Amino acid sequence: MGLLLEFFLCYFIATGVHCVHQIQWLPCQFTDEHVSLNNEGHVETQLIHRQAMLQFGQKGDTPVNPDAITFLITGSKLDLRRYLDGVEAEQLECELRRYSTEGMHIHWPSQEAKDYNRWFTCTLKQDKGLFTVTGFLRHPSNEPPPGQQDYRSWPAIADTEILTTSVAMVTKTQTPSVKATLGSQQRLHCQFGIDHRGANTTVEWHWQQRGERIKLFSHCSRTGQIQGSGVGKKALAGGDATYTLPFTKMSSEGTYICSVLVNPLFGNQDVVLHIEEPPRVSLNVGPVLSLLDGDERKVVCEADNYYPLDVEINWYEQDPAALGQRVGAPLPKMLQNILLSSHKHNQDKTYSVSGFFYLKASLKDSGRQFTCSVSHKSLRMPVKKSFILQVEEPTSWTFYLMVFFILAFLLVVLAVMLSALHTARKKSKQNKPY
Repeated sequence: MGLLLEFFLCYFIATGVHCVHQIQWLPCQFTDEHVSLNNEGHVETQLIHRQAMLQFGQKGDTPVNPDAITFLITGSKLDLRRYLDGVEAEQLECELRRYSTEGMHIHWPSQEAKDYNRWFTCTLKQDKGLFTVTGFLRHPSNEPPPGQQDYRSWPAIADTEILTTSVAMVTKTQTPSVKATLGSQQRLHCQFGIDHRGANTTVEWHWQQRGERIKLFSHCSRTGQIQGSGVGKKALAGGDATYTLPFTKMSSEGTYICSVLVNPLFGNQDVVLHIEEPPRVSLNVGPVLSLLDGDERKVVCEADNYYPLDVEINWYEQDPAALGQRVGAPLPKMLQNILLSSHKHNQDKTYSVSGFFYLKASLKDSGRQFTCSVSHKSLRMPVKKSFILQVEEPTSWTFYLMVFFILAFLLVVLAVMLSALHTARKKSKQNKPY
C-alpha cells in the first residue's frame, strides 16, 4: 500500500519533477568580485573564491552548512533540478557568480511590485562533460540598483549570510563538446526555460572561430521574425533551441553559441565542435608478400585523409611460431628503421602521411607477420594492416644449365627420330611396284 501511495504521489507532482531521488543541496564555489581602479585609471577585477552552499527548500529553512554562504532556492514554476537528469550530487561541479544588469531594472512578472532584484548565476557542469546548466537566481531586495556600473559597488555578502532566491531562467546544453566527422549531420543541443509565460524572448545562434563571428539564426518571440535556419519554430515554443548542422565541413569547426535574452537577463551556452576524421589505412603489398632470398622491397603504410594533424605510425613484426598461440605468445617486436614521409595537405584540408621501411628478404624470416599500426585521436583503437612474408631460395645457375642440356638433348633426339622416320617413308614408297 505504501509503495502504491508513493507511486501516485510521484505521478501527480504538480511541478513535473521526475520521481527520483532529488538533490537537496550542493557544495559550491562562490566566485565573488572586487572591482577597483588602479593608479593608471584602468579597471581591475580581483576574483575572490568563497565557500557557499546551494540549498533547495522553503523560506526560513535552516542552512545545511551554517559556516558558508547559503543560496536557498525556494519553489517556483521553474525547478533547476529538473534539468540535472537524475545525476548524483558527486557528479556535479557548481559555481555561483554575481550577475550585473548594468543598472537596468525591469519588473519581473513573478515579483512584488515594490521589490528590486539582485541577480546571481548558478552554473552546474556534469564532471564528464555530458551537460552544462546555467540558472539565473533572483534575490528580492529593497535596495535599488547602484547604477549602470553596478559591478563597481556590489552589496557586501557576509560569510554566513542566507540569500533566499528563486530560479527565473535556465539554459542548458547536452552537447558542450561535439566530435564530428566530415559530411555528418550534427544536432547542437540547447534548451531554455522561463518562470512565466508570454516572456519577450530572443534566441540566437552564432558561430565563432579565431576572432570571426557569424550569426546563424535569430528569432524574436514578440515579432515572430526569424533570420537564418537550423532551429524549428515549433520547438522554440517549448524551449527547445537545438540547432541542426546538416553537413559538416572542415570550415564548420569552431564554437557555436546559443544565447537567450529575456531583459534584463542574457544567458548563453557554448558548444565546441571538433572535426575528427579517421585515417584510411592501406599497404602497398598484398596479404602475402613473396620474395626471393636476398631481394629488397620498399614496404609502405599509407594513412590518408585524416584530421587533425597528429597521427602515429608504427611497424611491428612477429615470429610465425607465435601467431597461433593464444597464451604465452611473445609480444610483437617494434621495428626501429621506420621512415616517415612529409605531411601532404589534401584539397579538403585533411592530411596524409606514410610510414615505410626497406625489407630485405631472408630465409630465416619466412613466415613472419609484419603489421602496420596507425593511431589517431579519432580512433578508439589503432587501425592495423598486416602481411605475411614468404621467402624462397633462388634456383642456382647449374640447375638452369642442366635443364638447358636436357632440352638440347631432347631436341637432338627428336630431330634424329624425325629424320629417320622421313627416310623410312621414302624407302617404303620406292619399294612399291605400283
